[in-house]
Amino acid sequence: MRAEERQHRILAFARQSGRVEVADAAVEFGVARETVRRDLSELERRGLIRRTHGAAYPVESAGFETTLARRETQQVEEKRRIAAAAVGLVGEAETVFVDEGYTPELVATLLPADRPLTVITASLRTASLVAASESTTVLLAGGRVRSGTQATVGSWARDMLARFVIDLAFLGANGISREHGLTTPDPAVAEVKEQAVRSSRRRVLVGVHSKFGASSFCRFAEVSDFDAIVTDAGLSAPEAHRYSLLGPQVLRV
Repeated sequence: MRAEERQHRILAFARQSGRVEVADAAVEFGVARETVRRDLSELERRGLIRRTHGAAYPVESAGFETTLARRETQQVEEKRRIAAAAVGLVGEAETVFVDEGYTPELVATLLPADRPLTVITASLRTASLVAASESTTVLLAGGRVRSGTQATVGSWARDMLARFVIDLAFLGANGISREHGLTTPDPAVAEVKEQAVRSSRRRVLVGVHSKFGASSFCRFAEVSDFDAIVTDAGLSAPEAHRYSLLGPQVLRV
């Protein structure tokens, strides 16, 4: 099998499964692990995957984005730890924006229910999860619903957020890099996220370590726009320090 064909199949597997292990790929294609590492290096050079700890994750782009159902099966324990730590940053906030995505959704389920709180979100699932609390007021942004993420986008959602001054926003991203900032594949999603950043007094980024160093199609914020970044310990301490030099506190859990 030619290297180009093998790399194409490795990428297809990563996108289908959510990740690819070096050892598993070596067995699957009958090649040495070093050959797989070279293939992954080439795919990373082309911006198609992100390598980390003996594995690789697909980078979401204008032509490829994972569904919410897929995200619910990947790095779940890390995402739960991130959500639990992120909720500790709520403080006295009375109005909270919760972004679309599985990790922000986990954050929403842990928000305080023993005091009045207003939650603004573009996620249908998040709105449904937090609406059961009698002390929580839920404001759902209108617009076109994206099937893969069950979240609204478009001018209605953006304009609604533009009317608010929000105490705290929990946001996710498909890619996070010091060079390109925070990115997402869909321009309509980027528009909503960008407005949420503008409308919020404090901003907390939540995301697993595999998203760091990756960049997608549409930039919606800079790292320096955030007060805190909450990620898992898979992000090395030196790399976390480099991000902290841009402004935010970086928590590794």
